[in-house]
Amino acid sequence: MSGNVFVGLDIGTTKVACIIAEADRNGELKIMGVGVSPSDGLRKGVVVNIDKTVKSIQKAVDEAELMAGIDVTEVYVGIAGDHIRAINSRGAIATKGENNEITQHDVDRAIENAKAVSMPRDREILHVIPQEFIVDEQKGIKDPIGMCGVRLETQVHIITGAVASAQNIYKSVEKAGLKVADLVLEPLASSYAVLEEDEKELGVGLIDMGGGTTDIAIYYENSIRHTAVVGMGGEYVTKDIAQGIRTPIDHAEEIKRLHGCAFAPLAKSQQFVSVPGVGGREQREVSRATLASIIEPRIEEILTIARREILRTEYASILGAGLVFTGGGALMEGIQELAEKVFEMPVKIGYPHGFGGLTEAARSPIHATGVGLCKYAMEKNWKQPDDKAAIGGDGFKPIFDRMASWVKEFF
Repeated sequence: MSGNVFVGLDIGTTKVACIIAEADRNGELKIMGVGVSPSDGLRKGVVVNIDKTVKSIQKAVDEAELMAGIDVTEVYVGIAGDHIRAINSRGAIATKGENNEITQHDVDRAIENAKAVSMPRDREILHVIPQEFIVDEQKGIKDPIGMCGVRLETQVHIITGAVASAQNIYKSVEKAGLKVADLVLEPLASSYAVLEEDEKELGVGLIDMGGGTTDIAIYYENSIRHTAVVGMGGEYVTKDIAQGIRTPIDHAEEIKRLHGCAFAPLAKSQQFVSVPGVGGREQREVSRATLASIIEPRIEEILTIARREILRTEYASILGAGLVFTGGGALMEGIQELAEKVFEMPVKIGYPHGFGGLTEAARSPIHATGVGLCKYAMEKNWKQPDDKAAIGGDGFKPIFDRMASWVKEFF
């Protein structure tokens, strides 16, 4: 696998998706391969069966490899789940540069200072993302290197995850014969694929509706300000359908995908859906209006919890660009109308953009995380050697450093 080929692996509750992309000399991304396989080894974004997860990963990667005509060795992996937690923290130092000039060393010390927060033994920092720097009380600085000042302060967004959950993802990918280049929070990865720079500057909320969880990320002044996870997703809707119209789970999932509607006024009672019976019982028909009456309350509940999460932040009233919905849940008819009703602000569906190649195969909300992982990988690897990820907005320790510390501490 050449140095300008990047692979994003989205390991979700209901599907595993693999995106293979190549960057040309101008830094433009070209999608070469897309692979998707069902996933039944995870619950709410957390691995519960490693063997099933490994098989799903291998199937998705094999499909993408066949399409791209290359062998994959290294992947950027998305991580999510209701074990994810996030806090904002500050750190301050006195500068030591000549003539009080701020150096990269000063920036690194300030970020390390901000990272010094109390952490339970079973949790590990995944990301430390600088939001802004403050030089001698001058706020809103994105890159302080070269400026003069005697005090440097930084505000960072710290995202943590359960060590065991991260280890199980890493182990599953390794057993599938792949090397993990980095673990990236899924809504953070999705933002690379679906958000515009002006949206992130003005203020925007990203809501990624997956099968097991609904992930939230809030951006303002081009920095991530808040992340959260709602431990409910599309599989709850599927179970409601299965119980409400008495049909097996796999048929309920297909009915939801093909005929589901999240906003009852859009579903016509004259339209009917064939429903297979349980245990060999006869097939019958159910109107789309009845189906929508089952789906809408559950999705409204999920959105209401997400709204409550956003309202408890200081950015709820300044989301000038509104909300962007992505993930598999964003494909359901009526989700935009219902979301606008619940949140009382503009909502758009986020489709991955900014790439060429197999655009039709990858331009779907379900591939937002996979495409975003490739974009993240490209941006990280296209940085000049003297650029620091902390200034660019992604203060990550290499995944192998993190894993080495986890293994040393727990085993």
